[in-house]
Parts: sequence; structure tokens; C-alpha cells
Amino acid sequence: MPAKRKKPLKKRTSSKKSAAKKKSFMGRLGRFIKKIIMLSLIFGTIIFSLYTFYLNNIIKNQFEGRRWSIPAKVYARSLEVYPGLKITVNQFEKELKLAAYRKDRQASTEGSFSKNGQRIELVTRHFNFPDGEETSHKLRIQFNRSGISSIYDHEQGRKLSLVRLDPALIGSIHPKLHEDRLLLSENDIPQKLKNTLLAVEDRNFYQHYGIDPKGIARAMWTNIRAGSAIQGGSTLTQQLVKNYFLTQERTLVRKFNEAIMSLLLEYHYSKDEILTAYINEVYLGQDGRRAIHGFALASEYYFKRPISQLSQPQVALLVGLVKGPSYYNPRNNTQRAIKRRNTVLKVMLDQGVVEQNQYQKAIKTNLGISRRWSLNSSPFPAFLDSVKNQLQENYNQDDLTDKGLKIFTTLNPQVQWAAENALASQIKSVGTKRGQHLQGAVVVSHRDSAEILAIVGGKNSQEGDFNRAINARRPIGSLIKPAIYLTAIEQGYTLSSLLNDKEFSAKSVKGKLWKPKNFDKKEHGLVPLHVSLAKSYNLSTARLGMEIGVDKVLNTVRSLGVETDALPYPAVLLGSLTLSPIQVSQMYQTLADQGFYSPLHTILSVQDENNETLQQYPVRVERRINESAAYVINANLQEVVSMGTGKGLSRYIPSHYNIAGKTGTTNELRDSWFAGFGNNLIGVVWMGRDDNKPAGLTGSSGALKVWGKMMKQLDVGILDQNQPENIKWFWIDSMNQLKLTGRCNNAEFLPFIKGSEPEKTQSCTSGEYFEKNKVNWLERLFN
Repeated sequence: MPAKRKKPLKKRTSSKKSAAKKKSFMGRLGRFIKKIIMLSLIFGTIIFSLYTFYLNNIIKNQFEGRRWSIPAKVYARSLEVYPGLKITVNQFEKELKLAAYRKDRQASTEGSFSKNGQRIELVTRHFNFPDGEETSHKLRIQFNRSGISSIYDHEQGRKLSLVRLDPALIGSIHPKLHEDRLLLSENDIPQKLKNTLLAVEDRNFYQHYGIDPKGIARAMWTNIRAGSAIQGGSTLTQQLVKNYFLTQERTLVRKFNEAIMSLLLEYHYSKDEILTAYINEVYLGQDGRRAIHGFALASEYYFKRPISQLSQPQVALLVGLVKGPSYYNPRNNTQRAIKRRNTVLKVMLDQGVVEQNQYQKAIKTNLGISRRWSLNSSPFPAFLDSVKNQLQENYNQDDLTDKGLKIFTTLNPQVQWAAENALASQIKSVGTKRGQHLQGAVVVSHRDSAEILAIVGGKNSQEGDFNRAINARRPIGSLIKPAIYLTAIEQGYTLSSLLNDKEFSAKSVKGKLWKPKNFDKKEHGLVPLHVSLAKSYNLSTARLGMEIGVDKVLNTVRSLGVETDALPYPAVLLGSLTLSPIQVSQMYQTLADQGFYSPLHTILSVQDENNETLQQYPVRVERRINESAAYVINANLQEVVSMGTGKGLSRYIPSHYNIAGKTGTTNELRDSWFAGFGNNLIGVVWMGRDDNKPAGLTGSSGALKVWGKMMKQLDVGILDQNQPENIKWFWIDSMNQLKLTGRCNNAEFLPFIKGSEPEKTQSCTSGEYFEKNKVNWLERLFN
């Protein structure tokens, strides 16, 4: 028998082994995959947890504490209204409009007024001043030719002697992002706004946990039925997360982050906190570079009303803007905005938030948008520059742009407008050819308080490109002369001292020969000191300055409040010293206050966002100049206006106002200056060209006219100096250095510091003296 074959058995054995090996391999592979999956899940969980922890930290760090950067708000002075106030009904109306009051047919709500002839009905706003709270008043203010004649309070049923209006907001100091908002607390949010917002944007807000799948599905179905996108799928929480923490980019990563952060936000904070944050955060428009955020500011921006005073259609419009502030901008796209507002109202009707009759009435109303009101740029940029300069002495930039400070300033709108109008009028009068390159600057301050009331930085007062009042340093010409003569008076000279007005030369910079000239190119021989200043003679002034010392003159300039490192060259005596108009203002402020130095300032006080006063700026007073010497020089400056280079001022200001002032003109008529003061106001005016070419104006033909036109509109005050006890007035014959017993034909009535008057006395009744001096010497000199 043939032997049995065993190969098939081997095959079967081999197959079993292969199957076993394969099964073992698959088992190992399965276990490996399970391990990989488990490790991946563990690792993914760790990564997800860490990433969630990271997002959680972002929320907690950014959302707790101060959530927004609130710009500092800058206010003008508050207008105190009382019977007898010299203000016309039109000027008063202009003040109200500057303060964003609404002109209605009938004044019924805060911030509204109506005008009927010489009567204004007004509802003032509640306001927290640094010195206390001012409640709202419903007033009737009656005017006559002199100003305000009576103030009647409708609610109290009686006449008032004084009421204070809330100040006009004249600017703000924004952070780099230029975001602006007015914050509402949870209790400040009108229920009307909550109902409208939730009906349109998130009806299940109080039921979901940050994301709402049902809401997404419902929004998709509603939009499909409507044929357009009228509802969004994102919850308010998601929108807040996107606006506050994330960017607007449309990526899966951003949507993932948005979902996780929405859940976290809902975990940490209450629904009402989230809703309040959304209402304050949402972007609702653009005012130039300034972004309008939050419903409170949007209400003021579009309607000039606080959010609490808005009607249902107005609230619906603001809620409608959430979808697209630019696309539905009611100022640029009226019909589109109406359509969007009505869509919002229809959603509210469908959800039973409003009744059918309310809906029908609402869709028929107009938008009620106010005239454009912008704080993108201040209406008074030059003044705002000065405010910022003063603030930087005590606050860093973050304080000014983040913490919602309230800055109360000294700006007086009436003075500011008068200054702007006077400068514009004078430049216009020069003519188109010369006037197109002509520029100017004005600074006005209060004599007693050193408060700056107005600053004009250029002929286009609302352009903030270059502030000439602060930054333009120009030769001041003869405006330096009072400092020279003041120095001389302090050294023992008197107004009757004789000066030599003859040509001379002196070595100046680098050995060059300095040869001053009079404006009229003439010499005048011996002249009394007071005549030299009144007539602004250069030769006698320069000789006097050289005699008393140029360094002494510069020290006097510094004592008057001007910081300068100018070297004591002879040319300084005739105005080569370069100063800005605001520096000149400080110099004349000290003169006007009879030697008391008070730093010029634009800020009264600073409050924080909780209306707590952080800082006040009281008047600081320091005696810098001898009172009697200052009195004598100011009397001489009154003579400048009454009989000297400033006598043209009488065309604008009556002579009995006794204004003190000084004209200034530089070489080739490049700069025209006038500085002057009455009892209440001090004003400095500069005119010239930015390219430093001749302007063709003297101090009296340019700047003086601006000063006169401006002060004619204001209460400059009749100047009445406080006469020190050691000042006495005498009739003097300066040419003969005699003290006269009466008003002789050639007599000059001059003030002297006691003991400095001429020693010799002459009687007017002396026949020889009378015949010798029967021609009125003073009249001959000034005519």
C-alpha cells in the first residue's frame, strides 16, 4: 500500500497558526487603537480643559472691574442766569444749542426749550456740579433790551433770583480706539428698551445658557419665510462675546471660541449683568473718528435725548441699528432706516410686545432725528489744547482716556464767539488778496481770577491743525516796552523823567552794529518818559534799556510770568524776544493785577466718573512786582490808549472806560499786536502770516481793531486801579522838572511814588512863568 500523504495536514496546521497569529495581531492592534483613542481622548480633554481655562481667564481678567475705557469729558463754564444778566435772547438761545438743548414747539422734557419773541420756556437738566447737585427746573425766562428781566419757575410757582444751567460739553479726550459711550447701570435701563431688544435679538435670553440651538433654527425658518435676514441666530451673549472679546472675522475658530466663551460668561455672571453689558457695549454709529457705543450715547447722538425719554418708535430705530449702523444710518438713509424700524415694530407686534393700535401709530411717525451734533472734534480746539496742556501736569494719558473724568473749564462761549467773530471780521475787511494769507490768534482772560475765557488759534477757529495762540512764537515788538519802563520805575525813574530820543548805535550779536530807528524815522530830542511809552518811541526806549540793563529787563519779564532763556542782547529792547500770545497774556495779566502773579488756567475742577471731586484749581496769587510801580506803569498804559498809539480804540470803546493797552509792530510790518485790559477782561491779539512775510499791518491798524471789535461786544469794564497809599498825583512841568501848584497851560497830571516827584515847585500865577509857557505844551506834543 502506498504511504499516506501528510502535506494537507501541514497546511491545515499552518492555516491554524496563521489565523491564530492574525487574531493575535488584530487583538494587539485593537488594543493599540483603543490606547491611542484613549490617549487622544485624555490628551484632547487636557488640551480642551487647558484651552477652556485660558478662555475663562480672558473672561475673568477683562470682564471684571473696569470693563470700558471712558473718555474724559470737557465742559464749558456753567451759565448762571439771573435778572439783570446782560445777554440777548438770541445769545441765550445760542448757548442752549451749544449745550445740546432741543428746540421744540413746547418745552416739556429735560433738555428742551421753546422761544417766543423775547421769552424762552426752558426745562433744565439735572446735573452734578463739583459744589453740589442742581435739580431740573421748568422755567420761563423773559428778556428786554438790557438782558434778562425775570425768571419764573413753573413748578415752584415763584420768581427766582438765580439758576444755574448745566454746562455745554465742548470736547472729550479719547483713547486710541476712539470709542465713546455713556454707561447705564442696570436700574437705568428702560423696560421699553429691554423688551424691544430681546424681542428682536434674543427672545429666549432668560432661558438659554449662552447658545440657543432652537433660536438658530427659528431664525433660519423666519428668514426663509421672509425672504430676507430679519432675525439673527446668535444670542445676545454670543454677540457680546464677539464684540467685547473677539474680532469680527468669520472663521470656525472664532465661532468655536464664541460658543465656549458664551457658556463661560453665562456661568460666571447673571443674565442682568450680561444684558447691561451688551446695552453699553454694542456699536451703533460713527461720528467722524469717534465710534458711538451703547444705547445711552446713541440716544443723545441721534435724538439729543436721554434714553429714558425716547418713544417706542425711537427705541425701535436704535435696536434696528444693531443689525447695521452704517447701512441703516438714519441721517444718510432715511427710507432704509424707516423700513428697518418698522420691521422691528412688526416683530414686536407678532410677539405681543405692542398692541395693534400702538403699532399702527408708531409706523406712521417720522424718525425724529435731531440735527447733526458732533463731538468728533471740539468746536473750540485751541481752548481744548490748553486744557490738555494743563491736565498733563497732574494726570497721565490713561487717566484722561480711560477713567471717565469730568473736566470743568473756564471757557465762556460768549467771549469765545466774540473773539472768533472779531478776528474773522478784521481779516475779511483787509480784502481777499491780502487776507487770504493773513492769520491771527486771540487770548482773553479774567483780570481778577486769571481764568482763560477764550482762545482762538487761527482765522478758521474750528480747525485744530495749528494753534497759534499757544504754539506760534513771534517777535513781540513794542509789547515788551512796559517791562522796560517798569524796570526803570523800580530803579527810581518817574513818568516825568526826561529821556533822550536821538539816534545811536551799539554792538550786538557777533560784534555787529545795532542802530535802532523810530517808526516815523525821526528823532524827538528830550521827551518825558511817559510820552516815550505812550508814543512808543524806539530810540529813547532803547537808550533807557541800555542804561538800566537788558538783563534787568529780562528779569522783569520773568517776574511778570514769562519763562524765557533769551540772552540780554540790545535787540531784545525793541521786541526781538519771541513769545506766543498766551505767554504775552500771562505777562499782561500780572501787570493788570498790579503786580500780583496768578498763573493763567483753563480748568476749575476735575471729577471722577462717580461725581467725586478729584482736584480743584483755586487761584494762586504771588506778589511779583512792586504794587506802586505797577500802578504807575498801568496809568501810563492808559495814556497809550487815550493819547498815544492806541487812541484809535476810542472808535470801539468809550474813552471813559480808561482802557490800558499797548500796540506792537515788528520789522517790515510782519507782526501786529495789541494787548490791553479793562476792569474785567484782559485781551491779547496777534495778526500776521505763517510764512513770516510782511503782513502790512501795524499794531494799531490790525490787532487793535480786532481787540476793539471784540471788547465792544463784551463787558470789559471801566478800569479803576486800586491806588496804593504811597501814590500821589501832581501837576507837573516835565520839561522843566517842576511841580506846579495848579493846572497850568503846560501841566501834566501824573502819578508818583511818594518822594519821587520833582522837588522844585512853581506857581501858575507867576507872570513870567505864565508868559513863558502859555502854549499848551502837552497838546503840542500829542498833535
